[in-house]
Amino acid sequence: MDNRKVSFPHLGNYYIPIHYLLNKLINIKVVPAPPITKKTLELGSKYSPDFVCLPFKYNLGNFIEALNQGANILIQAGGGCRYGYYAEVQETILKSLGYDFEFYHLVNTDKFTVKHLYHTFKKLNPKLSFIKFSYYTLLTLLMINYMDNIDDYIRKNIGFEVYKDSFKNLQKRMLKDFTNCNTFTNLTWKYFKYKKKFKNLKINKPKNCLKVGVIGELYTSMEEFSSYFLEKELAKMNIEVKRFTNVTYLLIKKKFHTKKMLKYMKKYMKYTIGADGLDNIYRAKKLIDEGYDGLIHIKPFGCTPEVGAIPIIKKVCLDYKMPIIFFSFDTQTSEEGIKTRLEAFYDMLKMKKEDHND
Repeated sequence: MDNRKVSFPHLGNYYIPIHYLLNKLINIKVVPAPPITKKTLELGSKYSPDFVCLPFKYNLGNFIEALNQGANILIQAGGGCRYGYYAEVQETILKSLGYDFEFYHLVNTDKFTVKHLYHTFKKLNPKLSFIKFSYYTLLTLLMINYMDNIDDYIRKNIGFEVYKDSFKNLQKRMLKDFTNCNTFTNLTWKYFKYKKKFKNLKINKPKNCLKVGVIGELYTSMEEFSSYFLEKELAKMNIEVKRFTNVTYLLIKKKFHTKKMLKYMKKYMKYTIGADGLDNIYRAKKLIDEGYDGLIHIKPFGCTPEVGAIPIIKKVCLDYKMPIIFFSFDTQTSEEGIKTRLEAFYDMLKMKKEDHND
């Protein structure tokens, strides 16, 4: 009997397609880490270096919780910035705590390659064929793309739903339905079915509603717990939200956008500055040009690429008179403090819009 159990860190709803992919490719029981809570952060912080970035602490806490639930194989994505070096550090910390496990890193030398990914899964399932690997990897990427498309629609409209939790409940049903798909045709059919269902949900949305763009570091953008459910707070204020960062962008679209972003922002910068630094400077200008009312920049404390981007983002917003607020999250961040600052920002945006409309 195979007693191996594999686990991986949480990242928003993306644990669902990751779980799906692992179930299809490896003949090992998959045990997703528990949803992130304060306990996750406490565990991760307890055993992490003090000044390491917050995503490291969340992931380490996830790993500890998964190991305590019986997992003995851990998978880490990594890549992008100094986070690409964290897998080895996390493995060392966990083994020093006495845990016995195998550790697999999906990103090799800071680059996500199909060849490396296949060989990693091949170690977990020696009988895995490249055809099966390719089929289910592409199907999972399509699933993620459909999830991200629906998420964009939800962010724009959930703050105006007539029936409470109508968007949330339909999304849960959709995600469950997606994981029962084994063909591209069936998945695509279900996507369009749910897309229609979402558009049929009743909303009460004014034509001239407040619109806010959320930019910043990728983990705090995609894992809602790490940003203290900021987007949900905005929805409660009847605000339309736009966020660019998602897995579809990071894995597929990002590499095709660099030249376009540099050309678009040539007045402010000539070079990339690592991770999503350039992307967020570009997004700030893009949202200004699209007529958004305000911007919110979020990051974990000490995120070097975003620290480098912030002065340029400030300059862009100053030049175009765009209101912006910055949030930096760490283990000491106060949830009430976040809400108070958000409420003040909302009041300012609302007054500015009313003055403009008079």
